[in-house]
Amino acid sequence: MLAVLSHVNAPKLQKPQRTQGGGGGEASSNLAETNYIPFSDGTIHYLGQHIAVVVADTLEHAVRGAALVRVTYDPKPAKTSLDEHRASAKEKGTQQSPASFAKGDADAAFASAPLKVDQIYRTPYEHHNPMEAHGLIASWEGDYLTLYDSSQNIFSVRRTISQMFGVPPENIHVLSQYIGGAFGSKGSVWPHVVIGVMAAREVKRPVKLMVTRKQLFFTNGHRPATEQRVALGANADGKLVSIIHEGFGQSNNVCTFVEAFTASTKVIYDSPNMRGVHRGVDLDLPSGTYMRAPGDSTGMFALDSAMDELAYTAKIDPLQLRLINHADRDPLTGKEWSSKSLKECYAQAAERFGWSRRTPEPRSMRDGRDLIGCGMASANRPSHRAPASARALMRSDGTVLIRSGSHDMGMGTLTVMTQLAAETLDVPIERVRMELGDTNLPQTPIAAGSMTAASVGSAVFGAATELRKKIAALDGVDPATLDPATYTAVLRRHYLNEIEVQFNAKPPEEDPYSSHAFGAHFVEVAVDADIPVVRVRRVVSAFAGGRILNAKTARSQGLGGIVWGIGMALLEQTHLDTKLGSFTNVNFGEYLVPVNPDIRQLEVILVEENDPHVNPIGVKGIGEVSMVGVAGAIANAVFHATGKRVRELPITVEKLL
Repeated sequence: MLAVLSHVNAPKLQKPQRTQGGGGGEASSNLAETNYIPFSDGTIHYLGQHIAVVVADTLEHAVRGAALVRVTYDPKPAKTSLDEHRASAKEKGTQQSPASFAKGDADAAFASAPLKVDQIYRTPYEHHNPMEAHGLIASWEGDYLTLYDSSQNIFSVRRTISQMFGVPPENIHVLSQYIGGAFGSKGSVWPHVVIGVMAAREVKRPVKLMVTRKQLFFTNGHRPATEQRVALGANADGKLVSIIHEGFGQSNNVCTFVEAFTASTKVIYDSPNMRGVHRGVDLDLPSGTYMRAPGDSTGMFALDSAMDELAYTAKIDPLQLRLINHADRDPLTGKEWSSKSLKECYAQAAERFGWSRRTPEPRSMRDGRDLIGCGMASANRPSHRAPASARALMRSDGTVLIRSGSHDMGMGTLTVMTQLAAETLDVPIERVRMELGDTNLPQTPIAAGSMTAASVGSAVFGAATELRKKIAALDGVDPATLDPATYTAVLRRHYLNEIEVQFNAKPPEEDPYSSHAFGAHFVEVAVDADIPVVRVRRVVSAFAGGRILNAKTARSQGLGGIVWGIGMALLEQTHLDTKLGSFTNVNFGEYLVPVNPDIRQLEVILVEENDPHVNPIGVKGIGEVSMVGVAGAIANAVFHATGKRVRELPITVEKLL
């Protein structure tokens, strides 16, 4: 055994400074644990918190050493239940979504509306469960650190470690070239990263640290549970006159995160009167964090369930109700959309699905012993963009190297950026190679918020464009005249082995447009009439995400989001023992996610959309919008099949009995 570190003997670290969200190129420096420094004192904030680390020469020795550690506690009462402590809820916002918004007088308009829906909807605790667990290798050489980290935010890792350990950022080299899943859980600098770096410095040798699957359920974030009230008031023709969306979710005193479930409410449907607020209930539980489509996925389940209830109350087709309340401008800000093709998404998906053949009455459709239901919902995600940089280099043999410190978590960043550079330079794609995942490369933002294609893509496009111009300027020719042969000829004529440019892409400080990706889901479910097990038989979804750089990777993102939405609707839930303050189903055997037999027929439609305003390459993020609305569409289909409205996820057998 080499060392045992805890608050008793650990070195004192400095508290890192928070950054502003998406701006600065780093996105959030520390999305969670902003008020907590590992091993700084003996305070226990939640069950599962890291309180010590054992460093040894082998894994077996480390495990044995950890088993020998004995800890004594001074117990204090703990707050663990949302229901019991709801009265302590306080407004909490995120850097992207303020705690509240208001337009007009929503309460007065609701009170006088002829048609009303006013219900409570609940979503459970959920965990990311990436296939690759969190882990790192840290190696110090004097005051120089090399850190291999499973991260989707390496520049934030560098900045945070620099501040905490008092080392210049240029002395820290962080690498994360391939990531086996993250979904938001690897966007923060979690305590294990600081602990691993600390351990390596103390024992003066490289240290490898892996977080176990069980520990991931306590120390690396989750989607907090929420309780949401949605109140909709409408005229007799179904036109909304009031939208109220309020409620609370789990938070804690350690981190600033709250599930911002009202994010889509201010955007998706038009109403002259709107009010929304999300609050946090600080409990002695692990910190929440961003999880795929944070806020939008949970909030749209509640809002689109309420819209479906309003449709039945008003005796209006659910699709027609959404068309009646389509927002031609941003409802809250009044800005024009940079582009919006939601109506086209509705039309194309409804036609392919056969929505018009649905009989509207609940329990009116059967297939043998199965009750058949059809439901639909809308999808929305903001089109974020942050500062990003890229370098483009061309060699005299005509090969191209693109360098940018972004990340690829399986969404196709390497493929799409290589393709974009090849297209911009008009060279064969096989001549282009990209390097990423390294803080020695040009800085980029966190790979999250569906903004990688827009942010890094704009930088790659700019770098390739500037490289083309620079080469053309050598001979004073029009850049449009260059092709693979002339590139080589120009460089050789000027005795250049290579030529390189760097481009820094930045979004405008004030955007006159509101930019969002939109979509629509149409779902068919079968529910056994005797034992009400829900099976999703088919899903047809259409998405409009600006310019689609690669239809294959975009479709794959769509399929992944739909599958995740099916899991959210029917399976996923982390169970909390409020007596112990502990999550209990902390493994893949008991935390249920969809597997092959759960998935039947899925169809993704990519609606053609031209957006000249959103960014230089006209793309919107499409990685998360595909998940938003799926749970609501399934819940609505279940109601159509059974006549029973389930307002709490997941939709399980016992809730339908």
